[in-house]
Amino acid sequence: MNQIFVSLELLQKYNVPGPRYTSYPPATHFSEDFPGPKPQVSSLKPHPPLSLYFHLPFCARQCLYCGCTNIVTNDQSKSVEYLGYLEREMSLRSKLVADSSEVVQIQLGGGTPTFLLPEEIEQLGQMTRSYFPMAATIEAGAEIDPRCLTPEKVQALRNAGFNRASLGVQDTNPEVQKTITRVQPLELVAEANQWLRDSGMESINFDLIYGLPGQSVASFSQTLEDALSLSPDRFAIYSYAHIPWIKPLQKSFEDKLPDAGMKLKLLQLTIEKLTGTGYVYIGMDHFAKPDDAMAQALASGTLQRNFQGYSTHKGVDLHGFGMSAISHVGGRYFQNHKDLSTYYADLTDGKLPLVRGYTMTEEDQIRYATIMHIMCNLYIDYDRLSAEIGIDFPDHFKEEIASLEDLEADGLIRRETGGLHVTPLGRLFIRIVAMRFDAYLQTDLRQGRYSKTV
Repeated sequence: MNQIFVSLELLQKYNVPGPRYTSYPPATHFSEDFPGPKPQVSSLKPHPPLSLYFHLPFCARQCLYCGCTNIVTNDQSKSVEYLGYLEREMSLRSKLVADSSEVVQIQLGGGTPTFLLPEEIEQLGQMTRSYFPMAATIEAGAEIDPRCLTPEKVQALRNAGFNRASLGVQDTNPEVQKTITRVQPLELVAEANQWLRDSGMESINFDLIYGLPGQSVASFSQTLEDALSLSPDRFAIYSYAHIPWIKPLQKSFEDKLPDAGMKLKLLQLTIEKLTGTGYVYIGMDHFAKPDDAMAQALASGTLQRNFQGYSTHKGVDLHGFGMSAISHVGGRYFQNHKDLSTYYADLTDGKLPLVRGYTMTEEDQIRYATIMHIMCNLYIDYDRLSAEIGIDFPDHFKEEIASLEDLEADGLIRRETGGLHVTPLGRLFIRIVAMRFDAYLQTDLRQGRYSKTV
């Protein structure tokens, strides 16, 4: 894919509030009043492949920028206790999964998954294999904080079957690191990266964040150069989310945050530098080398989007384990308790620790399929999608299709008789295209539910 150039004027025009479409409807529609005391955790499909997500919430230190659901502690016994409850949850959930369904994907998130000791990482791998049948080939990834990684933990991840890693780099500038209390010299990141490479990890991702306090075009350009020097297979480059009403510690650096204009320049810099270096722009905040599985999934039409962002496996049932984890199974979403004590209490009572959820309507299913085609395939073939979801697509969405004239005029899409295509430039604004097919959007925007798309 060629280098993408984007004007600041276009970025500004489409920098409007909107969902990230990790689900449809978005998680803001989840309710504690979902059908039944607990939803049936079985799929609509007879033998669906499985994707398992484990939320491991513990962190030894609090990074001031972080908006994740985490627990800060230096008490290592906390992870021992937590693994015991994860096993209880796996035991309950495994009884509701078809014996013929196999796990094709595993992801560890947090928090800091590498808070766990090496033996605990291996224990989690063994527990997972004991409760769920594994496919012959599995994509298993873990989020990693370079500050607490050791060669022993890397080997434990490999022993547990993990073949992909995501390093939380965020920014390499010492002053930015100090402001957000995440000091990790580039040498430390390089060492962690080398350990992972030497262990045989198939793919390494770097997480970066633009919009952090103290960032400038010059400083973030150097961060990108530093990261590129280590040649990761993928990048996930997120927009910093300022949510001091949820994370009060973020107030400590409000006066140092880049303004909206600077943030747009940082995004422009990122897109042009990475695509100019040969990375494929997957969409949203993801980039990958052309030979990486994610770029290949984009090309083959098997890309999928869920609560972990873009995924290489389409058509899986997603089961989330641990506090706050979200699942998507059989047309239903459900989420675990965010409070650790309540999560433990339900499992102690032999109950799945579910607090809220949502059952998709038939119309939701139609729009979910449409939005996923846009977000993941970058095109809609009207005849093919009509057959897939059992509707006359051009008739069902005639108003939405008619509303795309401005996006076509700005070069974001190309409409044809039999469908529509998202252009390379349109990938930068993929959420804007998807929003035209969202039946809930106007009501949600009036309620102020979403952050801006940039």
